[in-house]
Amino acid sequence: MQDTRAVALTVKVSGLPPVKAEALSIFAAGHRQAMRVRALLQAACAAAQQAGWTPLSGPIEVDLVLRCPPGHRTSDASTLLGGVCAVLQDKKRVASIGLAHLGVLVDVALYDDDRQIRAMTYREEPAEDYSYEVRVAAVPAAV
Repeated sequence: MQDTRAVALTVKVSGLPPVKAEALSIFAAGHRQAMRVRALLQAACAAAQQAGWTPLSGPIEVDLVLRCPPGHRTSDASTLLGGVCAVLQDKKRVASIGLAHLGVLVDVALYDDDRQIRAMTYREEPAEDYSYEVRVAAVPAAV
């Protein structure tokens, strides 16, 4: 029987991505990235439900496209990728800080853990307003 699960999912979000640039978890209640975290979780949840997505447990690749007005980038690629990846992985490992404030969004995960990432890309495109798109895909098994 053939596996019919989706192997790639693209999530589109208006606004800026969450940034991971400090030791304090971006999941902490009241964190300054809270609105960005919630926006990404809501968009990922909607996309996953529409596609019938099952979190990936094998090797993955992550692609991030930031759309912003020319000359108005807000953060560097590594902090943007770090924030997005932290939000999209399974959050059970950060449960020690308390995630009840996320409600049902705490269960939104596109993959298990960042250790699965085998490839990442980051690209910027000019746009009038800030938005971004993140694609998570299974990496085909090596032959």
